Amino acid sequence: MPRAFETVIQQIRHDVLTHLARMATEGTLAQATESIPGLVVPGTRPRFRCCVHRERAVVRDRVKLALGTNAPAEPGPRTSAQETSHGIVQVIEEACEECPLDRFMVTEACQGCITHPCIDACKPGAIVQVNRRAFIHQDKCVDCGLCHSACPFGAIVDRERPCIRACPVNAISYGEEKIARIDYTRCIDCGLCVFKCPFGAISDTSCITQMVALLRGAPSDPQAPGAVHAIAAPAIAAQFPGIPLGRLHGALRRLGFAAVHEAAHGADLALPREAVELQERIRAGSFLTSSCCPAWVDIIRKHFSGLAPHISSAPSPMIAMGRHVRDKCPQAVTVFLGPCIAKKAEAQKPENAGAIDWVMTFEEVAALIDAAGIDIATCEDIPLEEASSFGRAFARCGGVGEAVAEAVEEAARAGVTGAPVAPTPGGMRTQVLAGEAIKVRPIVCDGASDCLHMLRQTTAGTPPGNFLEGMACEGGCIGGPGSLNHSSKAKSFVNQYSRAAMFRTIAQANSGTLAVEVRVSMSEPPPKPR
Repeated sequence: MPRAFETVIQQIRHDVLTHLARMATEGTLAQATESIPGLVVPGTRPRFRCCVHRERAVVRDRVKLALGTNAPAEPGPRTSAQETSHGIVQVIEEACEECPLDRFMVTEACQGCITHPCIDACKPGAIVQVNRRAFIHQDKCVDCGLCHSACPFGAIVDRERPCIRACPVNAISYGEEKIARIDYTRCIDCGLCVFKCPFGAISDTSCITQMVALLRGAPSDPQAPGAVHAIAAPAIAAQFPGIPLGRLHGALRRLGFAAVHEAAHGADLALPREAVELQERIRAGSFLTSSCCPAWVDIIRKHFSGLAPHISSAPSPMIAMGRHVRDKCPQAVTVFLGPCIAKKAEAQKPENAGAIDWVMTFEEVAALIDAAGIDIATCEDIPLEEASSFGRAFARCGGVGEAVAEAVEEAARAGVTGAPVAPTPGGMRTQVLAGEAIKVRPIVCDGASDCLHMLRQTTAGTPPGNFLEGMACEGGCIGGPGSLNHSSKAKSFVNQYSRAAMFRTIAQANSGTLAVEVRVSMSEPPPKPR
């Protein structure tokens, strides 16, 4: 069944990644830079740019970026030089050329007002009136936008570059050559610029060829050294509509993964610790912020550093589950599958070393499956039940706050002062706090703009709640730039996935058994495709 794509850019990215994975499998990767452009852009007639040669040049640069040539060759923390000059998100310069050079432009709607409010609003004196129509001297314009706001007819339009408009932290600019530039000291790796660029001129590095090499000949026994374990984000429920998740798990097993785990269970494992921490903060008259969204965490650390002490010390679900798998299978290779580009940066941070070896977006996962010729609908249906309904709800906005409130309630219901709660990743045991009832008042920040608004409000005074849930992507993880499905139905898919969970409480999920010990070992892995 042909795969449906939301945009042409998404399809081009998929084609490049699929060809790369296929060539890595065939052992012809050395030819990728020269052969893939012709496969993606066949014939002699251009589709999008001036000529096929320019289109192929763009694809060639996209291949180089997908090969990860500017990323660390091995998993591990980035050095300071890599952090500033070799980011996860990079500009494909050959593709960055089509955006308007001048941001503000006067249209035919200009009425030549006698009061000329645009001229009065322009402090640098960049606007004059010629033949009863406003004219902007672009060499004097400073892009302040005051004329745009002042025009009573909306005759001055703002043509700000989509990547600059999308970036919530002003990390993108351009110089005389008009090519976008990313300031990695400000960048939070959210990938919103990747998602919003209409020319596909910004993308992320990939590990798809390394994954092909890892999975080729990887042991099928989850406990064996070198066994590759997939940790799937709960947003996976929205990626392949109409396909049971059990069959997707079967497809991942056919690819060569020895085991598949729910990152949502990592949320369950971290929640008791976060609940205790929140209770302590509330009793001290303070507040706590979530720590699951790496872009949200970086917004605070890089741009609101005064609020950094309020970030929860609980690991993100990805890191918590990676550590949990490593506790059970010390020699496993852990691979996170999700919709988030920022997770690629999070996995490389020194404080998270040893938890996650590789991160793949759902776009990359789909390309890997297609390159292997796997039809998901015909794969074995392998059920997986590790996470609670609350852990699975982390994929959407509001889910984290609901889960933390539930964790606090469950701790209170434990009823005995000092009674141990489920161990957190790394072996730490938390304790139920006794005393007066704690009321959790979560504030949900939906999208980067909402996050910035709340952080500014919090910096200026006390936040309106005691737990700030920050999601840099609108709708939550389901809106991530590496997602295959950004439709309005994505949230309902996640809600269905959450309601279908066998474990109805966080405590139930944390008292369950890791899938590698029970479910995965119940049957021999299906054969890999020839």
